Amino acid sequence: MSSLPRFDEDLPRPVAPLEAQDGSTLTRLVQVMQRLLAPDGCPWDREQSFETLRKYALEEACEVIDAIDSGDRKAIREELGDLLLQVVFQAELGRREGAFAIDDVVSSIVEKLVHRHPHVFGDMDAKDADEVLRNWEKIKAKEKGERGILDGVPRSLPALTRAQRIGEKVERVGFDWPDARGSRAKVTEELAELDHAIASGDAQAIEDEMGDVLFALVNLSRHTKVDAEGALRRTIDKFKSRFSHVEKRVKEEHGGWGAGGEKNLPLEVLDTYWDEAKAREKAEKTEKR
Repeated sequence: MSSLPRFDEDLPRPVAPLEAQDGSTLTRLVQVMQRLLAPDGCPWDREQSFETLRKYALEEACEVIDAIDSGDRKAIREELGDLLLQVVFQAELGRREGAFAIDDVVSSIVEKLVHRHPHVFGDMDAKDADEVLRNWEKIKAKEKGERGILDGVPRSLPALTRAQRIGEKVERVGFDWPDARGSRAKVTEELAELDHAIASGDAQAIEDEMGDVLFALVNLSRHTKVDAEGALRRTIDKFKSRFSHVEKRVKEEHGGWGAGGEKNLPLEVLDTYWDEAKAREKAEKTEKR
């Protein structure tokens, strides 16, 4: 049996009022994770590694984003708990390897936050949020030594998010247009180059120029204060909703896709159903006002 202290895992413990909560209950989560990883703990948990948990860390972070987008505070609380579990789980794997544990993780981030907020914990002044970010990048660059400014942007981020973060990083050291006009002109320039590549029929050139167009659009998003990743996600959701209406109408009027022996319905017919979906969205927005 494990030498870890036993406790009533199935019995919920009361949580202090919001104003009195100080993070002290984190130790209970650590104890639960230690119990799961004990020799007589959970076989699945004990088989995990940093590598096998990689996908779960990403999934849980994405579920937090979905909960934030939903506006459901209960969902946010639940998904933050799942993400916190990944932090504690991996910290315990670090303990098992003899590399680090949860207090090392907390100590590291506390030290980093204090050092990078000299306008709060030191004698530096910062007149606004933009200056805070510029100071943050300068301090971070000193901490990292020879490490490049862009090296801290995770390669595994979704491409649009990564592109926007890169733009933010270089903007803070002055490598950027002064306003949105420069980035808008770049979009036009890159579109012309894409048109030329398409006309040439060169597949590699088309891919290269398409990437340049997307990167230019992300930069324009940043200059116009738009989250490119969020904007595209919302457009995808909108497309999915409208296409669901198209599918419903195809089933109602034609018995489903290919029911009449036709490979595809005429685009003009499908566009009619698409326009119905758009009109319905507009009507719903009007009702909510």
